Amino acid sequence: MRRTSRIAVQIVLSLAAVGFAAPALAAKAKAAAKTEAPVALPAGADTLIWRGDHATGRAIMDELSKQYAKEKKGRITLEPFSTVSGLDAVAQGTADIAGSARGKYLKRPEEAGINFVPVALDAAVMITYPKNPVQSVTLRQVFDIYYGRITNWTPLGGEPKDINLYGIAAPLDGVEFSVRDIVYRNGDQRVAIPRLYLNTTKLEEGIAIDPAGLGLSTLASIHENKGVKPLAIEGVSATQATVADGSYPLYITLYLAAKVDSPKQAAIDRFIAFLGTDTAKAILRKHDLVPYADAANAQSRDATRTAFIDTHLGREPAAAVTTVATAAPTTPAATPTPVSAPRATLEAKSRVAPTAESTDAARANLARSEAEKAAAATAPPAAAGTDPKH
Repeated sequence: MRRTSRIAVQIVLSLAAVGFAAPALAAKAKAAAKTEAPVALPAGADTLIWRGDHATGRAIMDELSKQYAKEKKGRITLEPFSTVSGLDAVAQGTADIAGSARGKYLKRPEEAGINFVPVALDAAVMITYPKNPVQSVTLRQVFDIYYGRITNWTPLGGEPKDINLYGIAAPLDGVEFSVRDIVYRNGDQRVAIPRLYLNTTKLEEGIAIDPAGLGLSTLASIHENKGVKPLAIEGVSATQATVADGSYPLYITLYLAAKVDSPKQAAIDRFIAFLGTDTAKAILRKHDLVPYADAANAQSRDATRTAFIDTHLGREPAAAVTTVATAAPTTPAATPTPVSAPRATLEAKSRVAPTAESTDAARANLARSEAEKAAAATAPPAAAGTDPKH
């Protein structure tokens, strides 16, 4: 009888222990399921493949893609490499969207069927070693540095040592293309850069350990990188505020590029719509970017910026008063648009009606304007003894 009672007590205690442990075990299982379970996506939410340059990937896509999945709007697979690789992948159908720190290059047939949608404004910045005493450079000095005319830090107010100039090896890199377009009126301008890296990440790593290093990156790319120091241009530092008001002269546009006839157009449109939300804009601002929809001040100052740069480089304004029609040539009463605004016109039309005839006409208008600028630009020869390369 006593043995039977002891067994009964043990059974009761065992059941009680199980009862107390069950809620804890259930909570652990629930937590594990919450961690490991994939995000449930709505029906028809395609996974998009993004490919582009490292600067755009870090500045835009990394956090945006995570938030996009968190909101259960879709998934985006990131493949950062280079601008051209991203655009070519979109053209070939092996990627759905590309990130680019430059607009369409009309001389490349691979980009003919790609729409470039402006997403944000960023600042292209000259970066150097943190302890370098130089704080600011002029536009003329930037012009001469890349032409191989200034090769020592002394003219810039630095120590008497050679400048170790860094650049991106990949052709038509977005950031460097945009800066050369601003400074030389030719994004594909040949320059003298002896130290070439595969991407901006590696370039920044090289400059962080080189007291004589100098290279090009973006404000968004370096906003948490204490290993490099950005230089002001004409005394104006690159900040989100100076980009937004257009006072920093080397601001550039970051784009999302997609094929005109993409089979995933609905998913692409959904992501573009997400980029216009307050949540996405907050992420962009967090990375020192100015959402394109909120950059009206900089856009309105574009002609002023161009005149400022021309003045500091001592050159004549490009096509200052010529006007051309933005509508199709067969329209007799076309409204003239100053050639100083063809890129803005194309960007605006691409956002609203990327495949419309008026957009194609604006694209042709930009091509004519770029051709005029290229013809007007007088490129001085590279410094003797240098071998300019991309």
